[in-house]
Parts: sequence; C-alpha cells; structure tokens
Amino acid sequence: MTGRQKLVLTLLLGSQFMVAVDFSILNVALPAVGEGLGFSLADLQWIATSFALAAAGFTLLFGRIADLFGRKRLFIGGMALLGLASALGGLATSPGVLLTARVLQGLATAAVTPAGLALLTTAFREGPLRDRALGLNGALMSAGFTTGAVLGGLLTELLSWRWAFFINVPVAAVVVALAPALLTDSRIVCRHRLDLPGAVTVTGGLLALVHGLTRAGETGWTEPHALASLLAGGGLLVAFWFVEQRSPAPLVPVRIMRRRSVVWGNTAGLIAFATETSLVFLMTLYLQEVLGYSALATGLAFGVLGVGTVVGGLLGGRAVSRFGGRATILGGGVVQAAATVSLVALGTSSGWLYLLLAATFVGGVGNMLLIVGFMVTATSGVADSEQGLATGLATMTQQVGITLGIPVMSAIVAARTGGPADPRGVLSGVSVAVAVNSALVLGVSALAAHRLGEGARGRSAAHSVV
Repeated sequence: MTGRQKLVLTLLLGSQFMVAVDFSILNVALPAVGEGLGFSLADLQWIATSFALAAAGFTLLFGRIADLFGRKRLFIGGMALLGLASALGGLATSPGVLLTARVLQGLATAAVTPAGLALLTTAFREGPLRDRALGLNGALMSAGFTTGAVLGGLLTELLSWRWAFFINVPVAAVVVALAPALLTDSRIVCRHRLDLPGAVTVTGGLLALVHGLTRAGETGWTEPHALASLLAGGGLLVAFWFVEQRSPAPLVPVRIMRRRSVVWGNTAGLIAFATETSLVFLMTLYLQEVLGYSALATGLAFGVLGVGTVVGGLLGGRAVSRFGGRATILGGGVVQAAATVSLVALGTSSGWLYLLLAATFVGGVGNMLLIVGFMVTATSGVADSEQGLATGLATMTQQVGITLGIPVMSAIVAARTGGPADPRGVLSGVSVAVAVNSALVLGVSALAAHRLGEGARGRSAAHSVV
C-alpha cells in the first residue's frame, strides 16, 4: 500500500469501528439509561430497536444514493450526523429526545457503512490489497461489537451512561475534518431520477421485517402484531422484486440480484452474522443465568471472542487471496461450526468457563474468515459504479442477520425451557440452541460454497467452449 492508501484505510476503518461500537455500547447500560430518564421496563428495548430499524431499513437506499450522488459526500454527511446525534443523546433529558437521537444515529449508520465500504473497495483494486483491506475492516467491525459491550460497562460504572454517546463526538469530528482532503470521490453522473417505487417498497419492507423480528423476539412468533409485520415485510420485498424488473432505472438491477457471487455471498454473510450474534446472546444467558456472572464480567469474558475476530480478520484477506472466497467461506464455516458445537458440553460449574473462552476464540476466528469471504465474494466482479449498491446489499445482509439470529435462538431456548426455569433448565435450552446454531452455519456455508463452485465450473466450461 502507498502512504496515502494507508491513511485512507485508517480513516475508513476508524469510522467503521466507531459505527460497530455503537451497535452494542448501550446494551449493558440500558438499565442505567432507563433509570436516569424514566423509561418503563417495557419501553426500554426501544433504545436498541429504534437504532436497528433505522440502520437496517435505510441502508440499501443510502448505498444506491452513494453511487448516484457521491460516496464521499454521503460519508462525510453521515459522520457529521452521527456526531450531532451522539451529542443529542448524551444531553437527552427525556425518553423522546433519546429515542430521536437513536433514530438519527441509525440513519447516520445506514449512510456511513455502505458509503465507507464503497470508498474502501474503490480505493483498492480487486485482488490481494482489497482482500486485505476488507479483512481488516471485518476484523475491526467485529471487534467493535465486542468492544462496545466492554466499553459500555466501563463507562457506565466509572462515569455515566451519557459517555456512551459523548465518546463518539470527538471521533466523528476528526473524521469529518480529515475526510475531505484524504478521500477521493468516485461519483457518477445521475441521468435518471431515483427509483422512488423501489426505494419505498424495499425500505418499507426492511423496516417491517426488522420490526417483526424484534417483536417476535420479545412476544413470540405467534403474536399477531409480529406476524402482521413479518407478512407485510415479506409482501413489500416481493413487490420490490417486481418493481425492479419493470423500472427503467432500478434501485437494484435484477441482473445484480441474479449473480451467484452476490446471492450466495450474501447468504453466507447472513448466516455468519445471525449465528455469531445469537451465540453471544446464548453465552450471555449461560454466564449470567447459569454461572451467575455480572453484566460487566460477562462483557469482559467476550473480550476473548474479540481477539479471535481480529485474528480471523488478519488471516481472512490472505486466505481469500490464496484459496479464493469460496474456500474461505467453507473453511470459516467449518471452523465456526466445530467450535460452536463443543459448547453443547457446557455444565453448571465455573470450570466450564475455560471451554467457553477457548471455543469462542476459535469460533471468532472461523466466523471472521466466513465474513471476509462473504464480503470479498459479494463485492467481486461488480463495476466501481455499482460498488455502493454491492456494499449496500452486504450491509443490509449484516443488519438483518444481526436482527434475525437472537429472536430465533431465543424462541428455541424458550420452547425448551418452557417458562420460569432453574439454571439447569436454562442450560438445557441453551444447549439445544447451540446445536441448532452450529448446524445452521455448517449447512449454509457448505451450500453457499457448493453453489459458488457450480458457478465457477459453469464459467470455466463456457470459456473452454469459446
């Protein structure tokens, strides 16, 4: 890398790390936030849900806007909004103001993540340098989720929950100050109006889907409101497919959605994020409900997982360059599944903590190999003019995966536990969910690798005929 490329990489990775921290930094602090601002227990979850809805619902739209009107412009604007929204959240004196700040943070995340990734992929040519950059990006984003949990606990105990917001402000200010000089815009001229029918259907569909998944995790999959939201989301996304087929300037061209690398790369990414984030949820239940650990101790225990994801990210780019995205997806899935299934052996004594730490470290390495393979595969072979779209799809996959995993695994634990349970009942439910989690990541990563291999063989046969 040139010196300038290293500076660009540092700037973009720093912003993505900050965004990742925001996903989890308030989770540990929620009780303190609720007590400080007067949230009812039932409304407390909206602090996380409002952020997730905005971040997931608008990411694909903003990814395409970045392609059409300028990635650099959208990235800088999103970082400025993130800084202002964080300041608003830190100064909030009522639940309404705090929720407004969280929605604005989610919108900023929906703009910054795909625009930043598109700037990253277009700053490095397809090949080893891009693979390395995406590997580092994946490592820091995953480490950011873990760091957020630890940092949230430390800031809340040592200072105040408000610093979980304020910590973003100076970082955002530095990025906004440096970005204009360091980043090179790759704007393309927009000769068409934005595909408004497509934007409305896909954004509405994602909002309804994420809301339904979140609601199902709280009230159960048979609750009418959750079912209605899920059905509405599915219906709008189906409508989006038909709208895009007829649109003269589609938000997401159908040819992109038919590419094997995009479809199966994102499928692998969906399962990677769904299984690992839900595994953190399951291990949180185990550590707190079975072993009796505090929230802060639980967050610190996941520091080992963070180290594993950093190692996986450092190895991921090299693995893709040497073995290809398909092999990296399969290898990462196998390693993650093997580490996860070992957690079925967990018992009720604190001595099992060593197995948890070892398994989450190894599983973190495998998960990050899978994520890097997904990111490289899902953005490979796509023109620079459509990198915002490709990274927007990848970011959408990430957001939906994060939202999907916990309600599914929570439902499995609840079905197995069957109501208020003693630690052994919780452990039984966690063990079944862990087995399902492992089977999912192994099955889907193997299927994705197989389908990607079929596409590669088909292209080779076509070249041979020619």
